[in-house]
Amino acid sequence: MKTISFNRKKTYKHYGIISVLFVFLIFLAPLPALAEDAGINALRQVSKAFAKIAEEASPAVVGIKAEKTITYSQPTFRDWPFGEQFDPFGDDIFDRFFRWRSPQQRAPQQRKYQQTAQGSGFIVSEDGYILTNNHLVGEAEKVLVQVGEDPEVEAKVIGTDPDTDVAVIKIDTKDLTHLELADSDKLEVGEWVVAIGNPFHLSQTVTAGIVSAKGRTGFSLAAFEDYIQTDAAINPGNSGGPLLNLDGKVVGINTFIISQSGGYMGIGFAIPINIAKFVYQRLVEKGEVERGYLGIGYQELTPESAPNFGLDKDAKGVAVTEVIGDSAADKAGLKRYDVIVDLDGKPVENGNEFLNRVAMLRPGTKVKIVILRDGKRKTLTAELEKRPSQGQMPGAEPETSQKLGFTVKNLTDEYAERLGFEGLSGVVVISVESNSQADKKGLTAGMLIMELNREPVKNTKEFDEAIQKARKDKSVLLLVNDGRYTRFIVLKLGDE
Repeated sequence: MKTISFNRKKTYKHYGIISVLFVFLIFLAPLPALAEDAGINALRQVSKAFAKIAEEASPAVVGIKAEKTITYSQPTFRDWPFGEQFDPFGDDIFDRFFRWRSPQQRAPQQRKYQQTAQGSGFIVSEDGYILTNNHLVGEAEKVLVQVGEDPEVEAKVIGTDPDTDVAVIKIDTKDLTHLELADSDKLEVGEWVVAIGNPFHLSQTVTAGIVSAKGRTGFSLAAFEDYIQTDAAINPGNSGGPLLNLDGKVVGINTFIISQSGGYMGIGFAIPINIAKFVYQRLVEKGEVERGYLGIGYQELTPESAPNFGLDKDAKGVAVTEVIGDSAADKAGLKRYDVIVDLDGKPVENGNEFLNRVAMLRPGTKVKIVILRDGKRKTLTAELEKRPSQGQMPGAEPETSQKLGFTVKNLTDEYAERLGFEGLSGVVVISVESNSQADKKGLTAGMLIMELNREPVKNTKEFDEAIQKARKDKSVLLLVNDGRYTRFIVLKLGDE
C-alpha cells in the first residue's frame, strides 16, 4: 500500500508539472510574434515622428537663388573674317604654335555673365526673417526666395557674418510659418536629426540620421568653428537649410560635407543654432556682429605640455602665450604662462571652446577668469573689448593682406592633426580672397606656409615680420604644403 500510495503521489506531481509547462508554453509560443509586432510598432512610431516633422517644418524651409555678376577679359580682333570673335579654344592658337601675333589685336574686352548659386534657408519669424549661409548670399547682388509653390520674391540681405558663415535675409511677407529654435548645447551624440533642403534643385527633400559628433573644428572654413557632425544626408543645395530634432525644433544650419565625389558620403556638418541665434540677434539689431575680445595669444594644454606648467597631464585649460599691450587681458593682469582653467564659473575644456565663449559675449561684459600662476589659483576680472576685424588684429598688416589676398593663422596641434601637418611648422592659410593674385596662383585655405623668402616662419608674428622685410624686394617666395606636396608660390607686393 505504501508503495502504491507513493507511486500515486509521484504520478499526481508529474501531471502537475506537465500542466504548468503546458500553460507556460501556451503563453511563450506567441512571444516571437509579439516581439516582432512591438518592433514594427516602434518603427511605425519613429516613421510617424519623421512624417510629422516634415509636414510641419517643410512650409518654413525656402529655396534661395543668389545672383552675382562675373566680369572677365576676352581677347578681340578687329578684322576677324567672321566678325568680332575670340578663339573658341580659350587662347590664341597662332601664338601657341607659330608665335605669331596679329598687328590688329587690341586690348581685351570686358565680358559679363550672371552667376547663380542655389541653396536653402528657413523662416524664423512670421514677418519674414530667414536664416541661411553667408557663403550662399554674402556677395550676392540679388537674392530670390521661393516659399513653397509661391512665385519667387526678392529678399533683402539684413546682414552677413563670414566669421561663422551665417547670414540673415528678409522678405516682405506676413503671417509666415516659421521654425522654433532649440538649445543646441543640449543636443547629444546619437540623437535622431532631420535635414530639410533643396539638394540638386529637388525642393523640400527630407533626410534623417543621427548626430555623429559635436564640437568639430579645424576645417579653416570660418574664424569660429564648432560644427555638429551628422550622417543625415546633406548634398549641394542643402546649404542653409535646417537640421531639426525630433521635436521639430532647429538645432543647426546645414553647411558643408566632406566628400571625394562632390556628393554625400555620410559626413555632413551643421552650425549649432546657438551660434546662429547670437549672430541673428546682432545682425537684426545693428547689421553687424560685435564680439567680445580679451587680447591674448593662447595654446591649448596637452598631455605633453601640462606637466611643464606643474599640472597633471590630464589637466584642461589654455596657456597664455602672449598678452596684447593695453588690452582687456593686460588691464586685468593676465601674464604669459598663466593657465586659464575657468571662465565665468564654467571650466575651460579646450581652446576653440574658450575662443567661442569669449567671442559670444558683448563688448563691455565683465568676466571672471580663474588662472593657475606658479601652481597657485587666482581669480581675475576682465572687461571685454570689441574684437577687431581680421585685418585689424594686432600684428596684422591690413594693406599687405589686402594686396596678397589671403590671411593666415598659427598652426595649432589640432590643425596639424586634422590637416595632416604633424611634425611640420608654419602658418595655416585660413581664407583666400576670390580672384586675388593668391587665388590665381593656386593658394587655397588649408595650405601650410612653411617658409617665406627661404626663411622659416613658425607663427603669424614671424610671418608679418618677414612680409615687412620683403617689401623692398617687391615680391615674396612662399614654400607651401597642401598636405600632399610641397611647392613654391611667388606673389608680388608691389602694384601688378
